[in-house]
Amino acid sequence: MNANTSRQHPAEWEEGAQLFTRTARDLPTGRHQFHKERLMAQIQQEQQEQHTGRSAAPAKTRRLRLPRPAIALPAMAATVAAAVVAGVAMSDGGGVRDGGVATGPALTAEVGAATSEGVPQLLDQISLVAAKESHPVVKPGQYVYIESKTADTFLKTVDDKTSLASHALHRRQVWNSPDGTKGWLIDPAVNTDSAGETLSLPDEQGNTPKGSLNHPTYDYLAKLTTDPDQLLALIYKETKGQGNTPDQQAFTTIGDLLGESYPPAELYSALFKTAAKIPGVVVVPEAVDAVGRTGIAVARLDETSGQREEWIFDRKTHVFLGERSVQVKKNTGTEALMKPGTVTFTSAILHRAVVDGMKRTPSQAG
Repeated sequence: MNANTSRQHPAEWEEGAQLFTRTARDLPTGRHQFHKERLMAQIQQEQQEQHTGRSAAPAKTRRLRLPRPAIALPAMAATVAAAVVAGVAMSDGGGVRDGGVATGPALTAEVGAATSEGVPQLLDQISLVAAKESHPVVKPGQYVYIESKTADTFLKTVDDKTSLASHALHRRQVWNSPDGTKGWLIDPAVNTDSAGETLSLPDEQGNTPKGSLNHPTYDYLAKLTTDPDQLLALIYKETKGQGNTPDQQAFTTIGDLLGESYPPAELYSALFKTAAKIPGVVVVPEAVDAVGRTGIAVARLDETSGQREEWIFDRKTHVFLGERSVQVKKNTGTEALMKPGTVTFTSAILHRAVVDGMKRTPSQAG
C-alpha cells in the first residue's frame, strides 16, 4: 500500500465501501466473508509494516477474487479499511457477522493429484453432454432459479488476532430475472434476515449495471458468441486487470458462469471448449462436491494464491455437480494459516430451473 493509496479522500472511502457492500451481497455463498477477512488481515499486515518502517514486498500485485461483480484489489484495500472503521464489514462487538450460520473449524480435504493428460478429451466429452441438456428459453416475467448447498473457510480477525473459521454447509437460493434487474437471495451466510433480501435494481445509489461477464444476465448471455476462440478473446478483454493472472481469471469467470448463471444451451456447451484453450488447465481424477458426491474435476492452480479451483463433474454422466477451491501450496504471512488441504469454498448445485415467479421453486405451480 503506497502513500497515495493510504491517504484516499473520505468521499472515495465511502464510494468504495458502498461498492464492496453491493458486491458482497451477490457473491456465491460465504465467499464474501472469506474475502473480507482475508483483505482485513492484509490491511493489518501492511499497516504493521508501515508502523515498523518495513515495506510490503512489491514483487506481485495481488488481486483477490471477488466473483460477480469483480473488484480490482488491492487498490481497494484502503477503501475497505475505511469501510471497516465505519462498521461496514468484519466485526461487530468482538465477533464476526455470519448471517446466522454458525462458524466452526476449517474445512479440509485430501489434495488430489492433478494431470494435464486428457484435458481436451474430457472437456470435449463434457461439451457434448452439455449440448444435449434441456435449457428452456427464459421469457420476460420468468426467473432463473438456482439452489445449491455451500460451505467455506475464511480468515477471521477478532481483536487483532486472526484464525481460521468456517461457515457450515447450508442452503442457498437465488432468483434472477432474464434482464438482471429483479432478483432475490436467500443465504444465511449473507442475509441477516432469514427471508432473504432483494437483488432488484437499481440499488440504493441508483445504479443499474448492464449485463456483462461480471453481471451475467440471461439476456446478456443469450447474445454471446458460441465460437470458442472469439468467446475466450471476449473473456480476456472484459476481465482485463482482474484476478492474479489473465488465464486464471478467464478460468474463474467460466467457473462462475457454470456455478450460478443460466447460459443458453449452445453457449453452455461452448464454455467447455473455451476452457480447453486456457493454458494450465488440468484434470483431478478424484474430487468431492459439497454434499459428498464424488466425481472428476477440471481444475487450474492459481500460482499466486496457491489455491486450485475445481469444477466437479459426475464421472459417468459428465453432468456438472459443483465447485471446490482447495489450498494446495503453502503461503506466507497471515495467509499461511490456509494450509495445504484447506477447502476455502465448496458447492453443490441441487436445482437449476426456470420458474414463473420470484421466490417460487420448481415444485410449485406457476
